[in-house]
Amino acid sequence: MAEEIIIFDTTLRDGEQAAGATMSLNEKLAIAEILDQMNVDVIEAGFAIASEGDFEAVSKIAKQSKNARICSLARAKKIDIEKAAEAVKPNQHGRVHTFLSTSPIHMQYQIKKSKDDVIEAIRETVSYARNLCADVEWSGMDATRSERDFLCKAIETAIKAGAQTVNIPDTVGYTIPAEYSELINYIKNNVPNIDKAVISVHCHNDLGLAVSNSLAAISAGARQIECTINGIGERAGNAAMEEVVMTLKTRKDILKYDTKIDPTYFARASKLVSNATGFTVQHNKAIVGSNAFAHESGIHQDGMLKDRNTYEIITPESVGFGSSSLVLGKHSGRHAFKNKLEELGFANLTQEELNNYFKRFKNLADYKKEIFDEDIISIIGAMKPAEEIITFDSLSIICGSKNLANATLSLTFKGKQVTSSKEGSGPVDAIFNCIKEMIPHKTRLDLYQVHSVTGGTDAQAEVTVRLEDEHGYMYSGYGTNTDTLVASSIAYITALNKIFKKSETTEKVQNISI
Repeated sequence: MAEEIIIFDTTLRDGEQAAGATMSLNEKLAIAEILDQMNVDVIEAGFAIASEGDFEAVSKIAKQSKNARICSLARAKKIDIEKAAEAVKPNQHGRVHTFLSTSPIHMQYQIKKSKDDVIEAIRETVSYARNLCADVEWSGMDATRSERDFLCKAIETAIKAGAQTVNIPDTVGYTIPAEYSELINYIKNNVPNIDKAVISVHCHNDLGLAVSNSLAAISAGARQIECTINGIGERAGNAAMEEVVMTLKTRKDILKYDTKIDPTYFARASKLVSNATGFTVQHNKAIVGSNAFAHESGIHQDGMLKDRNTYEIITPESVGFGSSSLVLGKHSGRHAFKNKLEELGFANLTQEELNNYFKRFKNLADYKKEIFDEDIISIIGAMKPAEEIITFDSLSIICGSKNLANATLSLTFKGKQVTSSKEGSGPVDAIFNCIKEMIPHKTRLDLYQVHSVTGGTDAQAEVTVRLEDEHGYMYSGYGTNTDTLVASSIAYITALNKIFKKSETTEKVQNISI
């Protein structure tokens, strides 16, 4: 049987301490709810003494929690401990987490206490907390830069005073895995009452080693990991919960541990925290980044199409995403492109057709970072034989803030090319004036609408134009292009084609002079 690791989430406390990551009460409640649903063991909901808002958040989270223990941080001060205990009281398994520095540099410059003062303060404050709350955790701040024998004495004192969990934080992200593992082993062998408490670890990511250090610590005997969603936190952040949990699940052959966490919540939780803090998740972030299950290289895509295990060690579904994505771009190969065409319904293509479409796709990929389904459909549509009465040829625009816009538009109408140059109050108005001059018709523009088909400044724009004819009938046209003005031209022409394809309308335009 795999031993269970306690997951202690501090997104709402240490995570919110990241510069600029302040969250509203409603955002905290929403995040706490999803953490509770995903079976987090302990949620550190805030620092109750910090503000009335923090106290309210901890208290409300304590009330709404159905499964998790709710914890509040407290300095080694009675007023802090009282506030923390009061805030977590609505939770039947509330926890007070109190801390005090144990490293020489912190004792000398920050708290200005001697070793004896620190030991006495630990004894007094942990005992006080234990009298107010049944579950107490104690942390030795900057433990990894502390003198080992003194750190062991401080831990022994905290356990004697009533702490059931002792945290050995790498507060400044200074340690490395082998060193941290050795420290945990040293504590286990030199603190006589260590068997009466759970050893916890809280690692910061200043050197990019927070997850590695956390995993090294549990291999040495720690049984609680303190972490955050997306790895947010002070400075470079904390150990990322999603990385810790998925490593344990993926490498059970070496790390014979388990957690209660339901990982299918990770995608939602990551998005929720990102939205609440305004901290965008980097695209290549492990587990929850937008590229975590995206493949563009032709070699990788070929492997994925044959067997997804060739390039994925976990599935996107296991962490709450819909599926892997084969991102079409300039590095993509013919296999992935053909597969995408088949997905979109363009099967049974001749080799010549496939070659032509692939060549056009590569040309587009040279100046567009990512090719989406809509782009592929547009490519196919653009290369199909024209059967329309009116087709778009070319467009030039001159516009700015000082003068009227001028458009020069070329169309093919019933096999004959026509060109017009007209002014307008804006570029779209100028384009539509050109069309009206070249193809006289009695319609009213009922709707002109633009939206982006895909993301980014190189996204294709989709334009909708709706025309009303003299009889009150509506005709819609759609145009898609990376140039919004070209898309506008195509959309208007598409609507006109629908009108002119009506037999009676076509007859009326037979004798139009061009």
